[in-house]
Amino acid sequence: MPVQKPASGSPAAIRSLLHRAAAAAAAARSLLEDDRRAQQAVREAYTALHSAAVRDRLRATPVEELKQIVPRLPVAKLTRAGFTDVEAILRAGIERIEQIPGVGEQAAAQAVAAAQRIAEGVEQDTRISTDLDPDDEKGAALLAALHRMQNAQSAADRAREPARTLGDQLGRLISAAGPLRGRLRRTFVGARRREDARAAVAELEQLLEAPETQRDLKRIETAARRLNARRPRPTTIRRDFEKRAAEYFGTLARIVGVREDAQAARGFIPEDLAAEIDKQHLDTRHLRVSLRGYQQFGARFALAGRRVIIGDEMGCGKTVEAVAALAHLRAEGERHFLVVCPASVLINWMREVRGHSTLRPYRLHGAHRDEMLLAWAASGGVGITTFETVRSLTLPRVRIAMLVVDEAHYVKNPHTQRSKALADWTRRIERVLFLTGTPMENQVEEFRSLVGYLQPGLVDEVDGIDAIAGSKAFRRAVAPAYLRRNQEDVLAELPEMTRVDEWEEFGPQEAAAYRQAVDEGNFMAMRRAAYAAATTQGSAKLRRLVEIVDEACDCGRKVVVFSYFRDVLDIVCAALGPRALGPLTGSMPAPRRQELVDSFAQSAAHPVLVSQIQAGGVGLNIQAASVVILCEPQVKPTLETQAIARAHRLGQVRKVQVHRLLVADSVDERMLELLETKTELFDAYARRSEIAESSPGARDLAEPVLARRVVDAERERLGLGVAG
Repeated sequence: MPVQKPASGSPAAIRSLLHRAAAAAAAARSLLEDDRRAQQAVREAYTALHSAAVRDRLRATPVEELKQIVPRLPVAKLTRAGFTDVEAILRAGIERIEQIPGVGEQAAAQAVAAAQRIAEGVEQDTRISTDLDPDDEKGAALLAALHRMQNAQSAADRAREPARTLGDQLGRLISAAGPLRGRLRRTFVGARRREDARAAVAELEQLLEAPETQRDLKRIETAARRLNARRPRPTTIRRDFEKRAAEYFGTLARIVGVREDAQAARGFIPEDLAAEIDKQHLDTRHLRVSLRGYQQFGARFALAGRRVIIGDEMGCGKTVEAVAALAHLRAEGERHFLVVCPASVLINWMREVRGHSTLRPYRLHGAHRDEMLLAWAASGGVGITTFETVRSLTLPRVRIAMLVVDEAHYVKNPHTQRSKALADWTRRIERVLFLTGTPMENQVEEFRSLVGYLQPGLVDEVDGIDAIAGSKAFRRAVAPAYLRRNQEDVLAELPEMTRVDEWEEFGPQEAAAYRQAVDEGNFMAMRRAAYAAATTQGSAKLRRLVEIVDEACDCGRKVVVFSYFRDVLDIVCAALGPRALGPLTGSMPAPRRQELVDSFAQSAAHPVLVSQIQAGGVGLNIQAASVVILCEPQVKPTLETQAIARAHRLGQVRKVQVHRLLVADSVDERMLELLETKTELFDAYARRSEIAESSPGARDLAEPVLARRVVDAERERLGLGVAG
């Protein structure tokens, strides 16, 4: 909003200035009101859904439960009168109940009081499930309100405080400058007020011209535009929610104040230590997402402890906690951060940093490593490299504010070259955060090794309690250095199923095989090229698959691996060794398939079932598995849906995690783009139609059509020309 100086100081020029100031003040006030209404919409939608859930639970609570509180209550008389559940008692009230023959005023009052006590407990205990029915009006309203806040959140967070400050400043100065708005007003005010008004006009002009004000006004405009954006279709909102459920619930927790189990969120560490960690300030201005309470505590733990391990179970969001710690340090003026991780998760780290924060990630690995290293040193941001690359990485003279080591159990053996190189880095950097999903409570030797990098003084304390590893004494001893939370403790209201896309890159052998397959127009070979190396050293997908299996097994979870291709399954079985059972294939007789599934469910020796997606996806119940790995995206999305449903079904007592292995810039990415478009069209026009109900494959794209489009797109991208 460029402002021209009212050089003449004429009433017209001053009125023009005041008009612009009033418009800016109105924009600031309007944003704050839009923000308030958007948050209120979330609260109201949550209250409606929560209240309905509470009522449903009270209706399902038989009136006999009141005798737990009032033993002599005449429950039989209440039941005969039609009051069979606790909700009916509350709805009726004392006056109606005391009219029941043989009940009386005292018993009626006792019944209602007991029902209220039960209702209070149910209200506190009831959490909203995220497996919301998209056709349910209350659930859809909550998702829509959260979607609005989710999409506007980062912009609103940046604009909220400037809007308050600027609105107050402008309001004060506009009021003070009022006497100069016209000649008549000037005439009837004293000299002192005229002088104050001139000073206010000068200050107002300076304020509106300031670069900081221009920046704040742009932020206010952006936030207002996002808060008032047109609401997308319910199916679009639903799909976005399924991809980002944790972020949605972070927003809900921030706005509504959803209660968490405080002890679970703090990993059951001692109260005195937890209180100290809670005092740690956490600046989230550089975050694009809202943090759950337990995630905030994790980030504070990393900052307050300075050199610690976060060992949350897989699926809890350790990466976001680490990014939050880095973002806080950036807000305090720090500029350079370093992440060391396995090559298999490097792309995911790049995406997580970029998606969850305003920090810029730099890939310090591969062909452009040196170029990126110089750019990172000059501009600041998050340098991301691998365990192998960090051994030969020569950094410019920069101060690294924090080192994050993901999958830290990779360096549990202090005698390897990898571990020695990392130990050197940890000695040079003041703040170090190790991330690992492998539980340490029952692996004291490994834990002692990891703590040795960070807080060597704790090693002796751990030595003394080896015999009671996993006990409260162990947890108290290691609490200053180790925080672990389990999914079931902190994610009670997250979906019963979460999906993670695991993005990888081709290795040299895979890239060559892929290019040849594209050149030949061989769609099936393109889909299998990521496994051409057939080893964890050569195949990024296979390496990541083994890592996921390792972590799941360490956490006591069973895994089912699906692929369309028999040769891929053979490669997976070879990589997993005796842990794998199968492969279960379509050519296998049905009784034998069921025997394999039964063996998988009953055997601790075989925690992984490997199956063709066509065979394991239909007619078998595999709820012993709570982790599902898809080796490649499927031509028919219904194949994935049916396969996942084998594990995610009635009888599954653990939350199901689905990991889909993908390679960037490949057939995988093209397939997802085309299939997403197909799914959107299906949801928009056929979701409730008869064909949708009767034909699960209605949303599938014909395989020859999909194959031709994908091959053509990849040939063009690789400069091979479109096949004739």
